[in-house]
Amino acid sequence: MKKIIIIAQLNLGYLDDISLGSSVDTVASDVAQIINVGTEIGLSLNADKCELIALDNVVVNDVVLQSFNRVKIADKSLLESPFFPGPALDRAWNKRCDDLARAVGKLSAINS
Repeated sequence: MKKIIIIAQLNLGYLDDISLGSSVDTVASDVAQIINVGTEIGLSLNADKCELIALDNVVVNDVVLQSFNRVKIADKSLLESPFFPGPALDRAWNKRCDDLARAVGKLSAINS
């Protein structure tokens, strides 16, 4: 059986859009901190808009993380970059091929 071990931690954010990545416990702790700080300044986390992107065999015991929409890792991308081979990579690849096909069509209309 092949194991994937991710040691890096990922924290990205812009305005009200935040992406966290690390162990389940670290992400749960970070989300709890976001909830606490947000409450202090009058903001709340909308769990209906939150996604938990993880491998199928990842066990999540945290109640807040369990309330997030669970998404298969092969179906998601971050900043238009797929995580792993699967539907997200297929969509990204097809989009790039379409972009190149359009560019070829437009470039052929330009006089040399």
